[in-house]
Amino acid sequence: MDLTASQIIGYRNTQGNGASFQAFNPVTGTTLPPDFREATVEEINEAVSLADHAFAAYRKTTASQRSFFLEAISSNIEALGDELLQTIHQETALPLVRLAGERARTTAQLRLFAQLLRDGKWNRIIVDEALPDRKPLPRPEMIQMQVPLGVVVIFGASNFPLAFSVAGGDTASALAAGCPVVCKAHPAHPATCQLIGMAIAKAARDTGMPDGVFSLLHGFSHQVGGILVTHPLVKAAAFTGSFKGGKALYDLAVRRKEPIPVYAEMGSVNPVFFLPEALKQGGNTLVSQFAQSVTQGSGQFCTNPGLFVLMNNEESRSFIQKTAAAILESTIHPLLTKGITEAYISGLQKQIKLPGAEVISANAEMTLQPALLSVSAKDLLRTPEYFEEVFGPSTLAVLADRDEELFQIAEQMPGQLTATIHATEKDYPVAKELLDLLTQKVGRLVMNGFPTGVEVSQAMVHGGPFPATTDSRTTSVGTTSIYRFTRPVCYQNFPDSFGLKKGS
Repeated sequence: MDLTASQIIGYRNTQGNGASFQAFNPVTGTTLPPDFREATVEEINEAVSLADHAFAAYRKTTASQRSFFLEAISSNIEALGDELLQTIHQETALPLVRLAGERARTTAQLRLFAQLLRDGKWNRIIVDEALPDRKPLPRPEMIQMQVPLGVVVIFGASNFPLAFSVAGGDTASALAAGCPVVCKAHPAHPATCQLIGMAIAKAARDTGMPDGVFSLLHGFSHQVGGILVTHPLVKAAAFTGSFKGGKALYDLAVRRKEPIPVYAEMGSVNPVFFLPEALKQGGNTLVSQFAQSVTQGSGQFCTNPGLFVLMNNEESRSFIQKTAAAILESTIHPLLTKGITEAYISGLQKQIKLPGAEVISANAEMTLQPALLSVSAKDLLRTPEYFEEVFGPSTLAVLADRDEELFQIAEQMPGQLTATIHATEKDYPVAKELLDLLTQKVGRLVMNGFPTGVEVSQAMVHGGPFPATTDSRTTSVGTTSIYRFTRPVCYQNFPDSFGLKKGS
């Protein structure tokens, strides 16, 4: 596909006079052609206005029409072939095998939403039959269903250039719901975003979708995102990234004259609780599995286990030492961006200075290497900063002297995306108490496994209480993510000829 470095606004490409920028190769540190330009205010307004105009027609499309659109996007992404994978590899340094898997996940979730639409139950129709003979007053027939919100702004993520980016789950769920999308490309991989954006635009045209149903805007500053979130025609936004970035967008959105929802997934330490008997029985296999989970993708997963809790005994101390050795043997690829690398090193340096921190394994110069630190449960509970995410290949061992400290950690920790318990039947009394406490703090609970690896399915919840996300009632992965971009409407006393019970 011929790559044109420009904004995609509906069916046309534009090239304004915004500031220029380039992507960087994380391995060489050199810039990558072509030059991209930041979207101007005029281009942003044009894209959002066109999307709002498209909404009038797009919300009336049938579920079948939208399913063909999503499937066409999926096919177009696959048709990009090696060109897409090589482009992402240059911009992110992620291994080609990993990228091929992520592409498969991305195309599969587009087809999953297409199937959801075809099943005919996506808009959750609820019918209260009329009760004309009810005393003292009759009851009219009432039909509730979900309807699309309107224009949605999607922010591409840095760590998943496909599955959480231009054609990722946020875009797939918004388009499935009947909402036009204006996507803000991530500046770390603009060429990747451009290729995917062109694939979506082609699918929209080929399947007869209204002009403006999808637009892609570039930008490296915070200005583009700020204008998009505060634009009066935008009705919702979705973001995956840092707490600082997500909270800033959320604050802008709630201060609008018409506040809108911002579904921001902002990070998590994803605690893992290893109970004594499970740790004893797991042996070296558990060490290997945990080390792999910590360093998978160079630790750049939002479900990376950044903290694990054990009872303070010889078995646990041995496990910590073996895990430290295992993560040091792991292959760590360059992190996605210079900013992420600097934040990782800075985060480690800050954590090392916290009360009670002990370095088990870390590079003395604090360069890009895996790291494992340790702290007592007492010091952790007195120092909330330990719960702050260090995004990268590191983890923190927490040693508890008694079961009550396990429970206190579960009670005091802030909201998380996941929590994991490793337990055998002998550990179940403690595990059940932990389960009750952790259910109040996370969106997904894992038993005898690890949180890295998020299945795209109907039951999946990729979300959690603040500060993991800005809305604990929602998920950004799985079919129920569609309901972030819909709202319920009740239709009272309408004749069958309106066809409301059939949905769309």
